[in-house]
This record gives sequence, C-alpha cells and structure tokens, in this order.
Amino acid sequence: MEPAERAQAARDRVPRIDPYGFERPEDFDYAAYEEFFSTYLVILTRRAIKWSKLLKGSSSVQKSMTDMNRTFPDNIKFRKSADPCLQKTLYNVLLAYGHHNQGVGYCQGMNFIAGYLILITKNEEESFWLLDALVGRILPDYYSPAMLGLKMDQEVLGELVRTKLPAVAALMDGHGVLWTLVVSRWFICLFVDILPVETVLRIWDCLFNEGSKIIFRVALTLIKQHQAFILEASSVADICEKFKEITKGSFVMECHTFMQKIFSEPGSLSMTTITRLRESCRAKLLAQG
Repeated sequence: MEPAERAQAARDRVPRIDPYGFERPEDFDYAAYEEFFSTYLVILTRRAIKWSKLLKGSSSVQKSMTDMNRTFPDNIKFRKSADPCLQKTLYNVLLAYGHHNQGVGYCQGMNFIAGYLILITKNEEESFWLLDALVGRILPDYYSPAMLGLKMDQEVLGELVRTKLPAVAALMDGHGVLWTLVVSRWFICLFVDILPVETVLRIWDCLFNEGSKIIFRVALTLIKQHQAFILEASSVADICEKFKEITKGSFVMECHTFMQKIFSEPGSLSMTTITRLRESCRAKLLAQG
C-alpha cells in the first residue's frame, strides 16, 4: 500500500464522532486537534480536581416546543434511534421549565442550551436547575416574549465596539448593519453550535461563576482578534460572512488559550460600565416601542 493510501486508511479508521456525540466535519483537522488536546488534557485534569474540591465545599408550553427534531440533528445521542434517546429527556426538562417559569414558557434557543446541559450532567433535575439559573438569574429577559434583555445586550455590544474598536463600528454603520444581524445567535444560544464544544463549556464555566459580562468578553475578543479580516468586508453580505468565519479555526479550538485571551484582549470591562450601557440601551429600545 502506498503512503498516501495508508494515511487515508488511517483517517478512515478514526471515529468521526466527538466525545459529546457530535459528528465532526469532513475537513476536520485531526492532527491539529490531537496536538492541542495532548496538552489540554493536563489542564482538564487540573481543573477537574479544582471543581471537585469546590463542589465538596458547597451545599401552553407543550404545543410551542416545535424545535425538538432540530436540536443537534448531527448528535447521535439525540437521534430517535439512540437508546436512550435524549430527545425525551430534553422534552421533559423544557416542559418542566415552562411550567416552572410561565412568564417565559419556551423560547427558541432554550432547546440548545438545555441540550448541552443534558449532555454534560446526564441528569434531568440538574439540567433543569442549571437552566433556571441561566434563564431566571444570569440572563433575565433574554428569553421572555419581548426578548428585551437579549436586544439590549446586543446594543450594549455595539456600544462597546464603538468605544474599543471604532473602525469596526464605522464599518457596521457605513453599511447600515444592525448588530442583531451578525451576533444574535451568539447571545441567544450562548455560543452553542457557534464555537467548538470544549470552548463553549469553558465559557459557560465563567458564565455561571462571573455572570453575563463574560458574553461581552468573548464577543469582543472574537472581533478584536479578527479586526483586520472584518475590515476587508465591502458589503453587508461580506460582513455577515466574515462574522461567521471568525468563529472557526485554531483560535477558538484551542480553548484554554482562548479563555486566557478573553480576560486580556478586551481590556477593562467593569460591571459598572455594562450596567450603565444597559440602562441607556434599554431606555432607547423602550422609546422605540
């Protein structure tokens, strides 16, 4: 067998399903991933020990859930043929939450968040309470019928970019591109299906621990890291495509380095600043009706 044939045969034997059940794309760079993960495994072990110590120290909905079959269709654990099929678990969590928080009920995007929680906890009750912490406490009004919190935070990101990355803001303004057009899925899905699984889980660790300002740190880091690339855009379609591209590649895959970057790249980002911007953006949205 020729060397090229042996290499292809070796690639064919590599499972295309990641540890979380997601199918990897045809062009997935296994060599780069293995190189990254060989070092990241040490970090994972160290963090697992820290989390273990930390945890030991602490004590109409039914009809509206039309997204079940569209939740992670590329994940083998959510397929109807899976045993057990996590679609049933997901349905139970979302239905229970809809009854628990009737002011929110079910909102598109919650299925992806609950689905991730189920994949990690493998427990309905734990997933329910983590979902409640996100929707009810950390991200209030993101998933309410008016989605005022979601709209407000997208405007806040725009204001932060205007201050920290004025050239990008000028590009967006020049083409009349609203921030909701390019980042709404970042916010509503909390980067699920946007960034690699390991990176999303690290972001969520910080989200539960430090609150919603982490979302702004992640968004600003992605934009700042790829500012020159974004500024090459010459049309609305081009801008939208570049915002999709900046969520791919080795920068976001190497999650430990990425998480270090989100605390350095955006610079100072106090909760006082975010609260002030939220108040002004909220007032503007309410005035618009």
